[in-house]
Amino acid sequence: MWTSAKTIRASVESLKRCQRCCMGTVWRGDTDRGQRQLCRVLSSASKPKWRLLFFGTDHFAVESLKLLTSCRGTSEGIVETLEVVTLAGDVPVKRFAQENHLPLHSWPPDDVNGRFDVGVVVSFGCLLPERLISKFPYGILNVHPSLLPRWRGPAPIFHTILHGDSVTGVSIIQIRPHRFDVGPILNQQFYQVPENCTADELGGTLATMGAHLLINTLMSLSERMENQREQGQTGATFAPKIKMSMSWIVWEEQTCDQIDRLYRAVGSRIPLRTMWMGRTIKLLDFAGKCHVSLSDQRRNPIPGSVSFQKESNTLAVCCKDGWVGFRSVLLNKRLTAADFYNGYLHQTRQKNTPCETAEGQKKVFMVQQHQ
Repeated sequence: MWTSAKTIRASVESLKRCQRCCMGTVWRGDTDRGQRQLCRVLSSASKPKWRLLFFGTDHFAVESLKLLTSCRGTSEGIVETLEVVTLAGDVPVKRFAQENHLPLHSWPPDDVNGRFDVGVVVSFGCLLPERLISKFPYGILNVHPSLLPRWRGPAPIFHTILHGDSVTGVSIIQIRPHRFDVGPILNQQFYQVPENCTADELGGTLATMGAHLLINTLMSLSERMENQREQGQTGATFAPKIKMSMSWIVWEEQTCDQIDRLYRAVGSRIPLRTMWMGRTIKLLDFAGKCHVSLSDQRRNPIPGSVSFQKESNTLAVCCKDGWVGFRSVLLNKRLTAADFYNGYLHQTRQKNTPCETAEGQKKVFMVQQHQ
């Protein structure tokens, strides 16, 4: 069985008398000096320092590993020893561990009996079995970039942006076997999502926030474990992995705001896509909602209609409730809106009857829906 609050309460009474959360120093920036200052939070008499095994893979995880590393092996730090478990391949966590001479373990790790006090999992992607969790007297902590139980699963940051959440944050939980992201909450911090924020921008902010919240949690871990809060089912949502199929735009169903959020959520990794003349076209450099004046105001444009806006060098496409613009596309190669108009739309205009005429004699043609 994993460590229970009752067991912790009995086994760490001596720790409580000497471990105190002394937030006497403020982190002053993403520098080695600033990180060392953050770790200057425990008096020299505070014991113990954690023997810690870290599980992680990506850039999000590196931020927590970086801060833990800066808190290692100093009289003022909270980490006595730090070792790393990561997956095969040239992943960011492995590179950081090698550059900073941290002992590396392959997955699954061998020989952890009695060597570590606590584990930390950040963006690891593998379910840890109960037999491994039970080897850590203080269990294994997880840094999760959402306010659990909202957005359990592998892609919480993307779904935060995709669904237009105005508030998110970071949760520190104890992991449980058999299911991801369901363990009791030890610590949480809220964050107001900035307007027009992208998933990449939000991820960077939450990675830094999560690293600092992890240190804060480790400084008073026994107390936080005693006061842990079980997750309820109210408000629980799941954040599945982002798939290529999500990038297809359904013009008659999606609004300007929905397309905007989709682009900010996945656009840097998976270009938005549609069909034009039987060919897949990728839509790049999103320009947001735009205004298109039609010569006949009595006729509503059909969703999927596309118009070249010469003044802004933008391809405007009609969706459910308006028009959205893109400054470039990818067909055989990357093309500006003007290049696409001159090389493709202009030629099509001479072969087909346009469905509407836009102001300034700029013709409107159709993109097709993906089948």
